[in-house]
Amino acid sequence: MALSSIWWLLAGAAVTVELLTGTFYLLMIAIGLVAAALGAHLGAGIAVQIFVAALVGGGATVAWHLYKAKTETRLHANANRDVNLDIGQEVQVEVWQPDGLAQVQYRGAQWTVVAAPGSAQRAGRYAVKELSGNRLIVEAV
Repeated sequence: MALSSIWWLLAGAAVTVELLTGTFYLLMIAIGLVAAALGAHLGAGIAVQIFVAALVGGGATVAWHLYKAKTETRLHANANRDVNLDIGQEVQVEVWQPDGLAQVQYRGAQWTVVAAPGSAQRAGRYAVKELSGNRLIVEAV
């Protein structure tokens, strides 16, 4: 079996494992394995192929990690849509009480609503921005 075929099989295996586990970093490693396979097709020696696989795969992994660390905003679980599917849902507020609270019917239950800082308290549609205990923090839509 040609050495390039082994690199292609390893790249395919890395992609398969990534699809099963959901770790995006394995795709970066697969890119390195593909680079090694291309090196094998170009006639590079085994040492060069391994170096290219390590350099490209490792470099892509580090680059992705740095990119994610720079762009990812970490939301608290109470305001993170990935954790709480209520975030972004809309509710209808009919009347605000003088103490700044309102009562709404949401998911078959009565909920207490608090306006997010900077949101006007008027009747209308609001989107859930965050949960604080058993209260919905909302902002106008």
